[in-house]
Amino acid sequence: MEQGEAKNGQDAGFVRQAFQKIAPRYVLTNHVLSLGVDVWWRKVTAERVAQRKPDTILDLATGSGDLAAEVQKWCPEAMVIGADFSQPMLEEARGRGLKRLMVADAMNLPVADATVDVVTVAFGLRNMASWPGALCEMSRVLRPGGSLFVLDFSLPSSAPVRSAHLFYLRHIMPRVAGLITGERGAYEYLCSSIEKFPRGEEMCALMRANGFKNATARPLTFGAASLYEAEK
Repeated sequence: MEQGEAKNGQDAGFVRQAFQKIAPRYVLTNHVLSLGVDVWWRKVTAERVAQRKPDTILDLATGSGDLAAEVQKWCPEAMVIGADFSQPMLEEARGRGLKRLMVADAMNLPVADATVDVVTVAFGLRNMASWPGALCEMSRVLRPGGSLFVLDFSLPSSAPVRSAHLFYLRHIMPRVAGLITGERGAYEYLCSSIEKFPRGEEMCALMRANGFKNATARPLTFGAASLYEAEK
C-alpha cells in the first residue's frame, strides 16, 4: 500500500490479544528480528529526550518497558511513567525494574491536561485504533511547549533497499517470529501494518494537524525505522 492510503489506525482488539500472547518473548523477538539494531534506535531516542531536560515523561504503549528503561538511564532525575493497555506486557516491564506503570489506553489516558513534559511512544502509535485521535490525546496531556517523540518502523526511500525490506517484512519476519513466539499470525498482522503506517513528511503533516508544531522526521538504518519529534 502506498503512502496516504491508511489513516485510521489498527484493530485495537486484535492488537491487545496479540500482545497478551507474545508478551513473554516480545523482547527476544524484537532483538532477533532487528538484528539488535532496535537497541540503538532506543538509545538515539532516549538521548534526544534527555536534551529536553524533562521532569515528567510518559511512555505510551510501553510494552515490556524497553524505551522507558532506556529513557530512565538518560534522565535519572526525571519521573518516567510507563502506560500500556496490556497487563501481561506491563508484567514484563515490571520484571525489568520499572516501578511507575499503569494500565491505560492511549486513546483515553487517565492523565490530567497539560501535566507532562515529554510523551514517548516506540512501535506503538502504529497499532492504535486512531492515529489522529491518539495524537490529539498526547497533545492534551502535554504542557505547552512539551515534546512528543515517536519511534516506529518505516520503509526505506531507496527503491532497491525498500524492495528487499518489503520481502523481509512479508516473508521472513513473520516466519522467524512465529518460530520464536508460536504466534505467526500476530506478526503477519503487525508486519503488514508497517506498510500502511504514514512515514516521513506524511507523518509530520499528521502530527501538525493534530496538536503539534515543528515536526521533524529522522530516518534510522536506511529508513527501516524513523524517529519523529514535535512540540505541542
